[in-house]
Amino acid sequence: MTSTQSRVVPRHSSAERAAAVPPRPPAPSPLPERRTRVAGRWRYDRQSGEWWWSPEMSALYGLAVDGRGPCTEVLVAAQHPDDRPRTIDALSAAVTGGQGFCLEVRLQSGDGELPVVLLGEPQLDDEGRVTAVEGLLVAAPRPADDRVRALETEVAQLRTAMAGRAPIEQAKGVLMLLTGCGEQVAFDLLAHISSHTHRKLREVALDLVASAAGQRPLPAEVRAILRDACPPGHGGH
Repeated sequence: MTSTQSRVVPRHSSAERAAAVPPRPPAPSPLPERRTRVAGRWRYDRQSGEWWWSPEMSALYGLAVDGRGPCTEVLVAAQHPDDRPRTIDALSAAVTGGQGFCLEVRLQSGDGELPVVLLGEPQLDDEGRVTAVEGLLVAAPRPADDRVRALETEVAQLRTAMAGRAPIEQAKGVLMLLTGCGEQVAFDLLAHISSHTHRKLREVALDLVASAAGQRPLPAEVRAILRDACPPGHGGH
C-alpha cells in the first residue's frame, strides 16, 4: 500500500505536539459493525518518517474509502478527543524514550464509537537507539466479561512477543560483527545456539547482548559454539 511521509510527533514542546492534530479533521468513514475481533498492524519508521498500515488497519480507519494515506494526523484525528493526548504522548515516549505502550482508545464515526486497543513497541538498533515503532490495533465488540479478559490476555501475549524481537535483532547484529556473516546466517546461528543449549531464543539473545555490552560473560556452552563458528581473527566474549 502507499505510505505517506509524516512526523510521528513534534520533538520540542507540548504546544507544538498539540498543533500536530488538525483542529477540524475530516470526518472518518463510518465504521462497519464488528462481530469478531479485528487486528491491524502498523509500523512507523523514525528515519524516513513514513507509516505503513496493514489492509485491516486501513479498513478500520476507512482509508480504502477516502483514499488518504496513513499518517500521524489520521491515526489521532479519528479518535475520541479525550483519547488523543494520551496517544500523542505514548507515541512520543516510544520514539524518543524507547517506551512500549498499550492504550484503550475509541475510534469515532457517524455510527458511534468503536473501542480498540492500540499497542506499540519500539524497535532498537545495535546501539539501543529507536529506529522504528511497530504495533497493533485490536478492535472487538462489547462482549461478555470473560471475552474481555481473553482479549486482554491476548494483547498482553502479543506485546510480550513483540518486545522479545528487540534483543533478538540486537543479538543478530552482535553475531554478524563477530563472524562476518549475513543477517540470515546470524539468525540461523542464534537458533542453533538456542537448540543446542536447550534455552529459549530470547534468553540466548539477551545473554549475547549483555556480553557485548560488558555486563556479564557468556555461558560456557555458548562460548564453545561461538568459538567454532567464529573464523580466525575474530574473538568471542
